Amino acid sequence: MDELEAQTGHKLIGNYASSGTEILVQLGEEQKRDNSLIVYTSADSVLQIAAHEETTGVKELYRCCEIAREICMKPEWYLGRIIARPFVGEDKNSFKRTPNRHDYALSPSVKTDMDILKDNGYMTSCVGKISDIFNGAGVTKTVKTVSNMDGMDKTIEQVKNDEWTGLCFVNLVEFDSEYGHRRNPQGYAKALEEFDARLGELIKVMREDDVLMVTADHGNDPTYKGSDHTREKVPFLVYSPSIKNGKYLEEGASFGDIGATILDNFGLEKEKHLIGSVIKEINE
Repeated sequence: MDELEAQTGHKLIGNYASSGTEILVQLGEEQKRDNSLIVYTSADSVLQIAAHEETTGVKELYRCCEIAREICMKPEWYLGRIIARPFVGEDKNSFKRTPNRHDYALSPSVKTDMDILKDNGYMTSCVGKISDIFNGAGVTKTVKTVSNMDGMDKTIEQVKNDEWTGLCFVNLVEFDSEYGHRRNPQGYAKALEEFDARLGELIKVMREDDVLMVTADHGNDPTYKGSDHTREKVPFLVYSPSIKNGKYLEEGASFGDIGATILDNFGLEKEKHLIGSVIKEINE
């Protein structure tokens, strides 16, 4: 923290684990007044830095996060991600994080399934924060989003486009950021209903050989205590116009099964260092 403070030239406040929305209530007004930086973490291997867009500026926040990324590359830290968390608003009652979030992630240590797709001439179009998480590795196209509905708009447009073949990898962040962490079950339920309707729109424009997979990277039960991620099992739903006999899929061992199945769909094999088994029922 001393090194980060010295190199950025900003006073650091926070330096504890917290919900990203709650810490704005606690420290946002102080940050805005003093042009300091709010530094905090969560249950993940991350360091997050929040600053007001008008007081500090997005460009300056990014500069400070780049300094933090360099510091945290040291072996004793080696954090997975540094996350810039800009916010706007007049006071603690109106502060709101903005879509200008930016993740400074470690690149994958080995070749990924997306790298394999890319190397074989397939598009890997990443909608939402996916490209940031992979630090651009294996990504051929990045599509930024500002909300779940914006993400679905852009995903549907991608599926309508017959000019490319490959993977459209989508992240809808509001289930997590707006409702899970904030423990808002009513908002979560409404978001699920809205997504369900948009899923119907997406299905209507899918081609016969398109495959849709819906899952989550972790749980975030909006009825649970605290504000961290929760660890219930996640859904895995698969749809394709070519699937004529739906069935129940047994619980998989890891997300690696999804990657292996995607490669198999394109007639590709995974590298020896990659885990996961093909879900053969999808192609039966």
